[in-house]
Amino acid sequence: MELTSKQRAYLRSEAQELSSIVMVGKDGLTPSVVNALKEAVDHHELVKVKFQSFKEDTKEISFALAEKAGCDLIATTGFTAVFFKQKEKKEERKYNI
Repeated sequence: MELTSKQRAYLRSEAQELSSIVMVGKDGLTPSVVNALKEAVDHHELVKVKFQSFKEDTKEISFALAEKAGCDLIATTGFTAVFFKQKEKKEERKYNI
């Protein structure tokens, strides 16, 4: 799903109030991190990921993580990335994009 800049801005503003659900630790981009993000975006739609290690590679790892998890990378700010995946059913959606 291709998002417009206005949609990304809206999702970034919504993400400011969220806490990080998924953490990237010393092992980096592992299958368990990918699975955790998949489960989180399937349940919450909008998810923050905090980088506790590999902070210098936040953007590169975020792009790879979005591709592997099948979701959209909304933004990276500092050591945090925001991901989004809209639910299939309209009645279950939290964000009207």
